[in-house]
Formats: sequence, structure tokens, C-alpha cells
Amino acid sequence: MSGLSFSLLRHRGVLAVGGPDRIAFLQGLISNDTTKVAPGTAIWAALLTPQGRFLNEMFVADSGGDTLLLETEHDRAPALARKLTLYKLRSKVTIEDRSAALEVAAVFGAPQAAPPRLAGVVAFADPRLPELGYRLIGASGTLESALAAHGLTPAPFEAYDALRLKLGVPDGSRDLPVEKALLLENGFDELHGVDWNKGCYMGQELTARTKYRALIRKRLLPVSIEGDVPAPGTSVQMDGKDVGELRSGSGGRALALLQLDAVRSGVPLSADGRRVSPEIPQWLQLA
Repeated sequence: MSGLSFSLLRHRGVLAVGGPDRIAFLQGLISNDTTKVAPGTAIWAALLTPQGRFLNEMFVADSGGDTLLLETEHDRAPALARKLTLYKLRSKVTIEDRSAALEVAAVFGAPQAAPPRLAGVVAFADPRLPELGYRLIGASGTLESALAAHGLTPAPFEAYDALRLKLGVPDGSRDLPVEKALLLENGFDELHGVDWNKGCYMGQELTARTKYRALIRKRLLPVSIEGDVPAPGTSVQMDGKDVGELRSGSGGRALALLQLDAVRSGVPLSADGRRVSPEIPQWLQLA
């Protein structure tokens, strides 16, 4: 396990979706293909408004038996559970918020390493990027000691967050404004959060139209910032004109939703008087 670190993700919670119709139920709602979920293999997906705007993002993992675990934002998990219940209708599913009983950890630092095998813990490779390592879901109060006992190095949340920011990967509503954000402006296609071959799901029409009509004019990108990172929502400007907006950030790095024309121009950008330098991550291929 040499080289592996772990961080507890206390801002993440867990819902359990059980019952014989669990796969078909989620398949008609979220952006990815739930039939691909298997032990050790999870998907990353989003629930959208009917107009194709972001509501929630989640990892969907197989916990064994007849239950899927949805790892999502802790503070917004109850609202997601209520939303899913509204769509339940006659589906034979159960929906339970298990955020108090379960906790989440990220294991990272050695992309080629195998995840630790811990009894009673659901572990899966982060389906977005190999560099993000693995996610683990286990009983609250147990993961930290169990991972340390396996020789992994505990790291503060800020260490994992710095990796995420460097890679340019969004983290729920910290980066995706609820009922406003579009998936394809925020990396969901390249980060394997959308399946283009599955059947219909809520918000699919706008998502597909955005892709096939090449309507993507903004992208969420990692940026470096000179000095303290301004607050999320701060305008990014070019020659006094608004060309984007900062999202989450710390330690001289942040994510920002930027107009691609401004990024390509090479003209200096700034936010609250601080120089903003956008970067194009390797996983993102811009036309």
C-alpha cells in the first residue's frame, strides 16, 4: 500500500435504493447506465430537471444483495431522497438516507494500486479519472482506523481537494449551481458521467441537443490564482468584461466556468484584481 493516502469526505452522504426495481427505477432518472453497476464497479451520474439543468450528482455503487448505494452530497441527501420518492410511483423500490450510519473516504496517490480490501466496506475505482483513486463506503467511525491499520497515510480533506482542483473535476453544488448548470459545460461527458446509448432519462433532450449541435461555449476549467482565492461566484473578467465565474477553490487554485473564446484569446484574466490563469487538463479535448 506504499504511496497511498486517504481522506475522509465528511461532506458526502449515502442513500440506499433497494428492491427488485432499483436498477430500472434509476435508469429512467439519471444520466448514466445503471446496468453497468457491479461489485467493484460504480458509475458517476446526475439527476437533472426536466429542462436538463443540474440537481444532484452521485456515485452509484453495488453494496451486494438487492441494494444500490448512492454516494452524494451529505447536506443535500435528504432532499434527494424526497425527490426520488416522488418518482417512485408503483416501482418496487425502497429509498433510505443512511448518511448517519455510513461514511465515505477517498484513497489516492498511486493510480495503479489496488484498493484495500476491508470487510463490510464497499470499495470502487473512481469512474471519472484514474488519478482520483478509489472511493470507500463503510460504517461511520470505522474507516479511518481500518485504513490506517492497512498502512495508508491519513491526509486532511484539503489534500484530496487540492488534487481534485488540479485535475479540474467538479464537486457537487460547490461547482455546479443547482437548477442552472449544464452537464456538458462541466465535464460530465469526458468524465464518464453520461451514457449516450441508454434509454431516456429526465433532462436527456437538452443534454443530447447540447452535444450534437455543438452548443458548448463555456467550460469548467482549473485555474491558478495569484494571491488569496476570491469567494465562489466572483466574476472573472477580461479587459473589464465578464467572461466567467469562480467556483470552489483554495490554496491558490480554483475551478472557474469560463467562456472558451476568452480562454483561447490569450488575453490576461482576473478576478477581484487577482491574475487568473486557466489550464486545460489532459482529459479535456477542446475542438
